[in-house]
Amino acid sequence: MAPRANWKGFLRLSLVTCPVALYPATSDTEKVSFNQINRKTGHRIKYAKVDADTGEEVANDDIMKGYKVDTDTYIEVTKDELDELALESTRTIEIDEFVPRADIDSRYVIRPYYLVPDGKVGHDAFAVIRETIRNMDKVAIGRVVLTNREHIIALEPLDKGLMGTLLRYPYEVRSETEYFEDIQDVKITKDMLDLAKHIVEQKSGSFEPEQFEDRYEQALIDLINQKRNGLSTTAKAAPKTTGNVINLMDALKRSLASEKQATPAAKAQEKGQAKGKKPKKAAAGQREMLLPISGGGKRGAKETAKETVKEAPKKAEKPARSAARTKKAG
Repeated sequence: MAPRANWKGFLRLSLVTCPVALYPATSDTEKVSFNQINRKTGHRIKYAKVDADTGEEVANDDIMKGYKVDTDTYIEVTKDELDELALESTRTIEIDEFVPRADIDSRYVIRPYYLVPDGKVGHDAFAVIRETIRNMDKVAIGRVVLTNREHIIALEPLDKGLMGTLLRYPYEVRSETEYFEDIQDVKITKDMLDLAKHIVEQKSGSFEPEQFEDRYEQALIDLINQKRNGLSTTAKAAPKTTGNVINLMDALKRSLASEKQATPAAKAQEKGQAKGKKPKKAAAGQREMLLPISGGGKRGAKETAKETVKEAPKKAEKPARSAARTKKAG
């Protein structure tokens, strides 16, 4: 099922207008999530909205927004007053200007969205706006209201649609000066830079997101599967740290040597994958983890765990891990 649109309205470039819908381009629903439960009863924790002074629960109809100006002093603002602000961008994304993509500082980027025509009409106007942006090789800057807030949105062509990226306002971005002012100015020798460049060359590759593996997510899935199957879990030893680097040049030389040794093994792994050895996706493990447990209470869970272990002992003892080569995005 396609996700629900976060926003519907119109995209306008001067006198050219078309109905559009805005969809989230990313999702966190596939990640493992937890509920808070009572350790003694196993019941889920429920939160209630209560008056800070009386301790009595407050109905949703009696809850309104307030801006704190002093201790226990608030300026009340109603929903109707917020709606009456009537920002034009509530229903229309007005393209204000076009800028080079390189001009957008990555610190201003919040999250991406997909912008598509809404319904069967307006596809011609949408295509005109999209191809105009594409031919100019620039990014269109507009405004859109989401959750009662006006956001700056950058629009650029993506295949047959548009990708809209929400941008932060200048007051939301902290200056780097106060963080970097204590960094010492050091003199680096050419030999050190040459060694570092060789290390970078050994580790260079193309950006392939499908090769990334969320190792923490997979570890969570393994842990839950082990506990679900009644297997004991053991804590892993903390990784050893080498401490402070005494000789930077020696450290660079050792790093380069280790990278050269790792290169043949990495190439062999890539060659094996090219012959059809596809890594197991983490999503498959999660689907397995989310299978319903038959029976009721602790007894039913234990019986299901025994059956699972009996049917697939090898899989329970050593859950499959992705063989994909993990890279760290910098």
